[in-house]
Amino acid sequence: MPAFFRREGDHFVGNDAARGPWSEHACHAGPVTGVIAGALEALLPHKQLTRMTVRYLRPVPIAGFTVSASTSFERRVASYTAASLVGSDGKVCAEAEGLHLATTSLDDLPTANLPGPSIDEAVSGAFPVKDALHDKPFFGSEVEIAYPPEEDNSPGPTTIWMRTPAIVEGETPSPFQSLCPLADCANGISRNSEFRDVSCVNPDLTIAIHRLPVSGWLASRSVSFWEPTGIGSTNAILFDERGAIGSALQTLVLRHID
Repeated sequence: MPAFFRREGDHFVGNDAARGPWSEHACHAGPVTGVIAGALEALLPHKQLTRMTVRYLRPVPIAGFTVSASTSFERRVASYTAASLVGSDGKVCAEAEGLHLATTSLDDLPTANLPGPSIDEAVSGAFPVKDALHDKPFFGSEVEIAYPPEEDNSPGPTTIWMRTPAIVEGETPSPFQSLCPLADCANGISRNSEFRDVSCVNPDLTIAIHRLPVSGWLASRSVSFWEPTGIGSTNAILFDERGAIGSALQTLVLRHID
């Protein structure tokens, strides 16, 4: 599969796989989040990026963008980083904060694991967002999707497996980066009606993990809460083939489509 982005100098330029479903000129936020995660991880390679919150301020142009990152607080165990994404038009499109924790060895520590769905039983299926608002190839046509036997891409709480391209051409994504495209899809995976009726935009995304993923196929068990105030949220438990690895939380802005 082609990567989401290619580097041109200090710019990241989107390939077809990075395009979102709503505009042929804008990126899907999931791959963008993966680029931001890579910039944060590069600052503190000796610590594990454990939580990241991204604020999406405006559409990210597929024509290109840059990411700048810095360490805002650093201590022996916990450190914080920040990043800013600027589009090729000079506008700030996204901001992010990361929490990085030092790991240690506690081999005798009792642990609990939440088993996830079985990839061996999953059946290939369609991406949840069926129709883009343009005729260009986009994120949904460039990722691999599979569903547990009792699931499909109908609205409502849903579990889905996904395997995606690399974030950047010629670069192996980190485990955290690999998780980002799936995490941002939670509100589409568990929409409560089709998007031809209601728009469902997430102005933010928080990914929190207790363990790095170790498999290419990753799963999301998502549920969305839509309220008549026009505000909602999506909560997702994220899995690799060994079990739960963390969660994703999105705030939602809901509006009727005329």
